[in-house]
Amino acid sequence: MCDVRLFRSAWMDFQTAQMIWERPYNDEMILNNAAYHLQQAVEKVIKGALECAGITVPNTHKITKLIQMVSNHGANLVITEWLDDHSEMLSEWEAESRYNMDFLVEKRKLERAIQEIRVFLTVNGIQMELRPELLEGSKKEKLRQCLPESKRDCSDFELNCYYLMFKKKL
Repeated sequence: MCDVRLFRSAWMDFQTAQMIWERPYNDEMILNNAAYHLQQAVEKVIKGALECAGITVPNTHKITKLIQMVSNHGANLVITEWLDDHSEMLSEWEAESRYNMDFLVEKRKLERAIQEIRVFLTVNGIQMELRPELLEGSKKEKLRQCLPESKRDCSDFELNCYYLMFKKKL
């Protein structure tokens, strides 16, 4: 069964990055933290989708490698063009933003990344409001029937995540 906690953690990483961006401090290094959380949001969504597809996920932070795994194994995840084109940059942000004291993420790149990762999350239904595909009651109920009884009374966010696992059955 798909563990929605990974998707919830990704959502929280994205929210954290947005909060840092919206309330910048006098020290530009704080923006490195936003970059790190954006990278983590993407990594966790991809790993979560791979796990939902029954794929063993390696211990890596390389977004490029994870995107390739999605492509090779048919995980139910839309990889946006921007994400595919900027996967190396995001992978760099994972380590550089935390360990290289001379690294400073560029504001314009961070701003664009926030916009584009929001699109990636929305396209894949990683959001609090019910994804459009599930607004039709019959599809939502059909999805609930795919879940164990103990998981059927879940939030819209969780239903969105389970949709990644059961999309092909619906």
